[in-house]
Amino acid sequence: MTDTRTTAIETAAHEPGGMTYAGYLALDQLLAAQHPCSDQHDEMLFVIIHQTKELWLKQILHEVALAQALVRAGDLVPAYKSLARVSRIQAVMTQSWDILATMTPADYLRFRGELGASSGFQSDQFRRLEAMLGLKDERFLRFHVERPEAHAALKAAIAAPSLYDDALHQLSRAGLPVPETVLNRDVSQPYQADPGVEAAWLEVYRDTERWWPLYQLAEKLVDLDDALLTWRHKHVVTVERIIGRRRGTGGTDGVGYLVETLNRRCFPELWSLRTAL
Repeated sequence: MTDTRTTAIETAAHEPGGMTYAGYLALDQLLAAQHPCSDQHDEMLFVIIHQTKELWLKQILHEVALAQALVRAGDLVPAYKSLARVSRIQAVMTQSWDILATMTPADYLRFRGELGASSGFQSDQFRRLEAMLGLKDERFLRFHVERPEAHAALKAAIAAPSLYDDALHQLSRAGLPVPETVLNRDVSQPYQADPGVEAAWLEVYRDTERWWPLYQLAEKLVDLDDALLTWRHKHVVTVERIIGRRRGTGGTDGVGYLVETLNRRCFPELWSLRTAL
């Protein structure tokens, strides 16, 4: 994509008047990327909705990477901007389900067969986001063996510390009692809630003035988790509205699989501590 955009910009720079809107945005390439497989009117909407989600996911990964680098360096306040931006993007992505819901079950069934075994749960960018937030799952690597760059990026995200791992190290560096077993855990594995971590966050929430930067970081993380759960819930409702309880195109249990994802929390202690306050 970078090479294509660079070529478009270089070409536009030599056009009369210099750079153009279409050249800068590589619009010819972007608008030529929709290829419905049937002649059904609603398939174009289905393609554009999902392509748009992937573009937003690209921006989210861009923002989370910056936020993680800042948190890892101890620059908590500058990280808030990127984290807040991600939450806003998540809200836009959630609203887009309402647009897809204008497609009726009959509309969708006319072209569903064209999807074959493809399914949104195979999105490598979404799985990278989950991994960066602490929801690690190596099983999804198998869907990207034929795409070496995507496979390598997802594998690297699974192997690396998550945003939450970095936040917990900042808790420890601030002098809060984060268990060594958590700080030295195998970061390639899914994060498991720990009562010691909850106790450390409780200290932050019980004295917010003293720990204000960490408190604000925690609330920004809850915003991300909240928005992700809201997106998942709207996904469930939209899918059930369109296909009911049919099996998913990728072989999953459809709505049943999606409902299970509603129990996932990226930052579990930031939820459980509210009961203990």
